[in-house]
Amino acid sequence: MINPGIFLGIFVQLALLGTLDAVTGLGPLGWIAGAAYGVAVGGFLTYGLNRSTARSLGPADAVTLGRSGLVGCVTALVVNTAGRETVTMVVIASVALALDAVDGQVARRTGTASPLGARFDMEIDAYLILILSVVVAQSLGPWVLTIGAMRYVFVAASRLWPWLNSPLPPNMARKTVAAVQGIALVAVVSTILPLWAGFAVTLGALGLLTWSFGRDTWWLLERHAFAATPAEVA
Repeated sequence: MINPGIFLGIFVQLALLGTLDAVTGLGPLGWIAGAAYGVAVGGFLTYGLNRSTARSLGPADAVTLGRSGLVGCVTALVVNTAGRETVTMVVIASVALALDAVDGQVARRTGTASPLGARFDMEIDAYLILILSVVVAQSLGPWVLTIGAMRYVFVAASRLWPWLNSPLPPNMARKTVAAVQGIALVAVVSTILPLWAGFAVTLGALGLLTWSFGRDTWWLLERHAFAATPAEVA
């Protein structure tokens, strides 16, 4: 059975798409993509709740779910065959990025932080970066897709090397680099930067992301190697 909060989230997603349709005129593919995204998020959340000790979504999760609805609208705009509204896309993506700082504060202030909420927040961020990289790749080239795909390549690699699933220590640099990706991609999507500057900004963002993933992978590898080393016999 779908949790009432998740059901409400799907309803809000459809309502946001309806509002977007009234403003920009979504095509059929835009509606399908946005609605499918909302249903998929609801399904993954239901699966996560069933596997966790939580019985319902917390207040921070509600903020993330609202942010997810905005990301669904960005998805609809990206695949919309009736014409892209760049300004609308930039505004919605910017609000979604700004709200990323809100759900964490709500979780801490209400004492409702949870592994499910943290994973939900991270996956929404990763998907937004992926969909924005698809847009930027159309003007700068397919290499930009590396930014959006890196998180998913890491997840796929963890299937082969389970030690990549080990928890990482909290790190502000990692969070900052993740935030930079969204800001850089939105800036390029907005076309306020000349092409050469957009290229430089995106390349710099990719460099930071590669450094961040590389550093974390090296840390996990060292930790795995240390754990695998037999203890010396006295």
